[in-house]
Amino acid sequence: MRVDLHLHSRYSHDSSTTLEALISRARECGLDRIALTDHNTVEGALRLAQIAPGLAIVGEEAKTREGEVIGLFITRRIPPYMRPEDAMDQIHEMGGLVYAPHPFDRNRAHYSPERFVELASRIDIVEVYNPWADASANRAAADMAAELGKVTASGSDSHGVDEMGRSWMELEDFEGPADFLDKLARAKHVIQSSSGSGRRA
Repeated sequence: MRVDLHLHSRYSHDSSTTLEALISRARECGLDRIALTDHNTVEGALRLAQIAPGLAIVGEEAKTREGEVIGLFITRRIPPYMRPEDAMDQIHEMGGLVYAPHPFDRNRAHYSPERFVELASRIDIVEVYNPWADASANRAAADMAAELGKVTASGSDSHGVDEMGRSWMELEDFEGPADFLDKLARAKHVIQSSSGSGRRA
C-alpha cells in the first residue's frame, strides 16, 4: 500500500485544497491511504472519513506550547497550545498514534533534542523526511529516531494537490493502529522529489 501520513486541506489556514480534490489526486498518484492532518482541527479528516472511508486516516496536526504533534487514528480534536505531554496523552487515550512531524526544523515550532528525549516514551513515529525542512533538520530527526529506536516515516506535508505524490510510505495492508505501527516499522520510504522553495507547517 502507498500511504501519505501528512497532508492538508482547506480546513487548514494555509491550504485551499478541497476534499474532493484530495480524493481525485490521491487516485492519480496511486495513494491507497492518506492521513489528513489539518492544523488544529479534525473536522476535515472526519468528513473525509465519511465520504472516502477506504482512503482516509483521521488525523490532526496540533500546535503545542513547544513543537507540533500529529495524532493519527484519532476520533476528536486535539486542542492547540497544550503542553506536548498532554496532547500526546490525549491522542493515546483515543487509541491513536503520536507522530512527531519535522521535530527539529528551526523555521517552525520545534523541540530541543533534550526535550524530545524527555517526550520519547510518548512518541510512536518520528518524521525523518519532510520536504519543507532542510537536510540538516531531517538528518537530525533520523539520527534521533535511530538513537531512540523509534518507527520512522516520510510525509509529503502537502498543502496543494500539486505537492501530493512526492513522497509516501509503502507498507503491507493493515488493520487498526497497532497493526499499522508494526508494519510501518518495516515499510519503505519513497521520495520522488526533495525540492521545496518555501516552508510549511
